[in-house]
Amino acid sequence: MYRIYSDYLKTKYGEKVYKLPVNLSISCPNRSHGKGGCTFCADVGTGFEAMSSQISVAEQLEKTKDKIAARYKAQKFIAYFQNYTNTYMSLERFQSYILEAANVSDIVEISISTRPDCIKKEYLDFLSEVRKKYQIEINFELGLQTVNYHTLKKINRGHGLGEFIQSVRWIQEYGFTICTHMILNLPGDTMEDAVEGAKFLSALEIDIVKLHSLYLPKNSRLYTEYRNGTITLCSKEEYLERLCEFLAYLSPDIIVERLFSRVPKEYAGFSNWGTSWWKLRDEFEQLMKEKHYIQGCKFHYLNGAALDEELLE
Repeated sequence: MYRIYSDYLKTKYGEKVYKLPVNLSISCPNRSHGKGGCTFCADVGTGFEAMSSQISVAEQLEKTKDKIAARYKAQKFIAYFQNYTNTYMSLERFQSYILEAANVSDIVEISISTRPDCIKKEYLDFLSEVRKKYQIEINFELGLQTVNYHTLKKINRGHGLGEFIQSVRWIQEYGFTICTHMILNLPGDTMEDAVEGAKFLSALEIDIVKLHSLYLPKNSRLYTEYRNGTITLCSKEEYLERLCEFLAYLSPDIIVERLFSRVPKEYAGFSNWGTSWWKLRDEFEQLMKEKHYIQGCKFHYLNGAALDEELLE
């Protein structure tokens, strides 16, 4: 029906692989200098399951690894620099954190969550050396959220599509994999934006997509707007329809890491229409079956698709 991330990792590494979240004492350029940050973001960022940023990278990884290894008999792990913007620091500081992770045993991949306007070639050069020396794969998680540049401005994202395209081109030059974060139900976005998002990522040959149903942290500006009635959110049924169409237009080569947000209830003023993510997944998969959809079933718009063979006879 669609390409599942856990299956992709198992095929790539020969066994189940687990992500170990790392939390650094950092921020992001969109929160500093009085810019206010994205309107959907809270002070805690997204590192709900991570340890304190005051604990060293190696200790965070070792402690989490020991817990998961004991519970699941896991032997391979991904060091996931998750919270905020993990290239928004000096090159020297970045290098020290990455090398700390690379020297932890059983780490097969380093995943770096960042923004498309925080990519520089000096950082990529360094990561290329790390991959070669430690035989560790490098993955970038880039937050885009939507291809609607009007919405990007409304949510105070702080970058546009141009920055995203350039960062993708640069990262791909080094052969690192790219996971793109998308939100299909931002206020003001429509089904057309969801479909265009799938086309955009497919044309750029992104490796992985991580989809989030919009959740509103209680202390976020977007939640205040939601409570005041100045914005509306689409229904659960509409989101599921958008999700189906997104995957129908998405290249069948792209891996799907996530379909819905997963956030502790105590942090969210609104999340998943009051439904658990796994129930939403079941409803989504049932809808895909009813539509007779599989990922990429509408992937026929690239490679000069308008040049119909009949016109060339």
